[in-house]
Parts: sequence; C-alpha cells; structure tokens
Amino acid sequence: MIRALLLACVMCLLWPQPVRAQAAVDPTPLAFESTTEEKRFRGLIHELRCVMCQNQSLADSNAQIAHDLRREVLSLMRRGHSDAEIRDHLVARYGEFVLYRPRVGPATWLLWFGPLLVLGAGGAVIWRVVASRRAEHLPPDDDSQEW
Repeated sequence: MIRALLLACVMCLLWPQPVRAQAAVDPTPLAFESTTEEKRFRGLIHELRCVMCQNQSLADSNAQIAHDLRREVLSLMRRGHSDAEIRDHLVARYGEFVLYRPRVGPATWLLWFGPLLVLGAGGAVIWRVVASRRAEHLPPDDDSQEW
C-alpha cells in the first residue's frame, strides 16, 4: 500500500503539466514625448472599450487588437487629432460599442432611456393596483351584532 502511494506521488510529480496561457506582451512599448501626452493617452484608452474583450478598456486588455488600437490612438494623437476626432474615427470603424459611455442619439435612446421607461411602467402598475384595491368596496358591517 505504501509502495502504491509513493508510486502515485512520483507519477503526479512527473506527469506533464498543461501549458498555461501567458499574457500577451506588447512588442513595441509606447514611448511618450511628454507627461501631458501620456496623461491624454491614458485618459483616452480608459474611455475606449476593447472590441475583442467586450468588458475591458483598452488600458486593461492584453488582446492583440487592444495593443494595435493603443498604437493607433497614439499615432492619431501625434498627427494632431483631437480626442473627439479619435473617438469618431474609432466609432466609424467599430461602432458605438467601442465607447464605454455611448453618445445619446437615435441608435442609443433605448439604452439611455429604457431603464426610465421600465421604472415608469412599474410605477404605473403599482399605482393602478393600489388604486383598484382602494376602489374595492368592503361589505357593510352588520349593525345587528351585539358587543
């Protein structure tokens, strides 16, 4: 029994381990010309969503497309584009989804005002139920009862 236990321990130690995925390393680290450029860049990439990860900003994502988009944002900044122009460029390419705070417009009205509509509908239902219960008439008390 002890031999079997030792053999099992040795086999566990020698068993090939699965290869674990490693975080992607940006092959070209970004070099900033000034601290203001870096602050502006960091602010922008925190406002933009990784199109592959779906729930991470460009700053948080290690996906290859996030690395590419970070380099593209920096190159657009260096070409003199404003923050709004950079956002517009990425929205034109990837849609409103790329923005963490989508703009208010016909395509996003349901996103912005949908919760208010649901809340209003729920309030109307509750008001109607309460009003209908108040309107119900209770049977009159029988006065012939003696105390």
